[in-house]
Amino acid sequence: MEKKVVLAVVCAAAVAGAVTAAFVVKRKMRKDGKWARAIEIVKEMEEKCATPIGKLKQVADAMLVEMHAGLASEGGSKLKMLISYVDNLPTGDENGLFYALDLGGTNFRVLRVKLGGKDGRLVNQEFAEVPIPPNLMTGTSNALFDYIAAELAKFVAQEGEELQSPPGKMRELGFTFSFPVIQTSIASGTLVRWTKGFSIDDTVGQDVVVQLTKAMERQGVHMHVSALVNDTVGTLAGGKYFNKDVIAAVILGTGTNAAYVECAQAIPKWHGALPESGEMVINMEWGNFRSSHLPLTDYDLALDVESLNPGEQIFEKIISGMYLGEIVRRVLLNMAEEAAFFEHLICQQCIMIHLLILKWWGVN
Repeated sequence: MEKKVVLAVVCAAAVAGAVTAAFVVKRKMRKDGKWARAIEIVKEMEEKCATPIGKLKQVADAMLVEMHAGLASEGGSKLKMLISYVDNLPTGDENGLFYALDLGGTNFRVLRVKLGGKDGRLVNQEFAEVPIPPNLMTGTSNALFDYIAAELAKFVAQEGEELQSPPGKMRELGFTFSFPVIQTSIASGTLVRWTKGFSIDDTVGQDVVVQLTKAMERQGVHMHVSALVNDTVGTLAGGKYFNKDVIAAVILGTGTNAAYVECAQAIPKWHGALPESGEMVINMEWGNFRSSHLPLTDYDLALDVESLNPGEQIFEKIISGMYLGEIVRRVLLNMAEEAAFFEHLICQQCIMIHLLILKWWGVN
């Protein structure tokens, strides 16, 4: 008890010391005239990022124009408005064992799901999440897909006998691939370009299902890719499984995207027979949206110029997780350079208190 009390006192002293140090720093910065510049930088950022209702309506109207252009023809818009070939979404009655591979960022997941119909719903779910080494994000297509297939093989190898497929029957795999792909069927699609930090030239223009299938064959994985979907389309399907009124899905993660259910007759670039459902899920790829109405700052423009894909994915670069931390870093760097914001933050008093805490923690 005595140790806890002493440690609490030391921690309280550390907090008090930090507060005192912050006060001293703030006072000194005001005296030097640097505090005003620091506040000015923050206010400038806040003003340029402002999104009043009027501006939001302008952005929405501009996006609507791009949506119509993207539905009218391939390449007619900054928004790809990709046809997913998904014309029926889950009803909740589905039964059986299903596998999925989800590749959409710096990690990928492999999943095994058992569905029990409307009564049983989600009976069981198992998954493994695997980080992708940075060198594979800019390496070769074979290296990336071989790595994924090898991890998929490990996942399948851990299954019990009750999950083994009957002789001669292959496991069916749903492949969620969260990058711009032009699909030609429910189980094939050509990569348009990489996003979210990936840059593998020899995959662009290739069918990603073929690439994965060849890798699985090399790794001895006996699976058949029965469906290729974007993660936003998958999110929409998952929402529809539990709620029949769901008609749209939005991803806000490493990147950003949206998908929704469109009337098939409202897609001029669709040249096939109209689906019986009369509907088609559209993968917007709205991360590539750009408009003069978007609140772009000097930090956003500088980040874009130095990115792997300058001039592309502008909407994604101002709102998604992969880029927000870098924007903050650039703002803080500007504050450090123009207002010496961090000049006095490390003080002798704080160091001494932290050393005292570490001493007590180690000794006791």
